[in-house]
Amino acid sequence: MIRVLVVDDDPMVRRLLRTILRPDDVEVVAEAADGDEAVTAVHAHHPDVVLMDLRMPRVDGIRATATLAALPDPPGVVAMTSFDTESAILDAVHAGAAGFLAKDSSPEDIVAAVRAVAAGEGWLSARAARTVMAQVSADPAATGRRDAQEKVRTLTERELEIARAVAEGLSNAEIARRVFVSEATVKTHLARAMDKVGVGSRVQLAVLVDRAGVG
Repeated sequence: MIRVLVVDDDPMVRRLLRTILRPDDVEVVAEAADGDEAVTAVHAHHPDVVLMDLRMPRVDGIRATATLAALPDPPGVVAMTSFDTESAILDAVHAGAAGFLAKDSSPEDIVAAVRAVAAGEGWLSARAARTVMAQVSADPAATGRRDAQEKVRTLTERELEIARAVAEGLSNAEIARRVFVSEATVKTHLARAMDKVGVGSRVQLAVLVDRAGVG
């Protein structure tokens, strides 16, 4: 059973997400109305995945995500946002979000994102990938191309191939089919690649690949 914490300051959104997250393998174990409550709820309920609104009044989702990412055994965080807030999305990447959902995502995509993040794959849809990568390219503060290239050069050819596929928004299963290996092998290569370049999520790996210009 995948344990989920829903964090949003709008009670109607929380209620809607509870309604959506009712497949047999998913359980909403708690709700929180802001980032401060989210951290407390994680300690109390130990969810596998947190659906985190980025814009909340007291402690926003970005600060809460960074706090959760620093825990010894952090849950996977899926940032929920509208896609007109590119800078907030980029901030969430750096804070450690494992994936992104638009608030108008289909119920099927919401459940798929929860399952993917719980499995350690993260969720970077093609739409989210385009938004994040466009912001990286346009952000003057994110132009460390030389540093990114040096990190990418530490990857083996296969690790780089898989990292590029992640930047395209492919799932582990799709990557496995493309490069003719098992999903377990994909996970192993991804773990090694992320360790080598010093990132904590596949979303951060995708940003690094794009910044290095090797996507």
